Amino acid sequence: MGRRSDHSRAELEALILGEGHRLMAETGSGGFSAREVAKRIGYSIGTIYNVFGSHDRLLSAINGRTFVSWAAAIQARLDAAGDGDRIAVLVDSYFDFAATNRNLWLAIYDHRMPPGEPFADNYVAQRRVLTSIVEGEIARVLPREKVSQAVPLARSLLATVHGHCTFSLNGTFALLGETDPQGAALARVRESLRAAGAAG
Repeated sequence: MGRRSDHSRAELEALILGEGHRLMAETGSGGFSAREVAKRIGYSIGTIYNVFGSHDRLLSAINGRTFVSWAAAIQARLDAAGDGDRIAVLVDSYFDFAATNRNLWLAIYDHRMPPGEPFADNYVAQRRVLTSIVEGEIARVLPREKVSQAVPLARSLLATVHGHCTFSLNGTFALLGETDPQGAALARVRESLRAAGAAG
């Protein structure tokens, strides 16, 4: 029997999300099962859907938790870097997080909400923390008159780094003979920043 009254709704949400995140880290999205999460926490699968509303909402909540961890990891690296090469820290942190948390990282990009159903505001805010960090670091190296370009430039540079990281992890770059995908990504980022007027 499920423990139907052991926890408050807030406690249940934290319990489900914590175990769901652990399971996603173990199995990736391909092996993820809400039923397995329910089994691990001793509740019915109906309890999970009662708390989160749907399987897609559960997945987006798990991915939101990954964004929180990712942003915290990058910010810690930036804080440690001080006035050092913060752009290199951004690129290195992207690759490092993806390599260290491969299943969680891939799950972010594997999941899509059903057509017409938006992501929850909380998820959007969690994702926004990460992109804001990137935008802030790009704005930091641009000349004052070009700071307005930081947001669109951040999107393009994230796509560049993401592509290099994806090709690195899935073996495509190895097939192409690229031996330093991380260095190549940083070089492309620096080229784009210089083209936008950044020094260095």
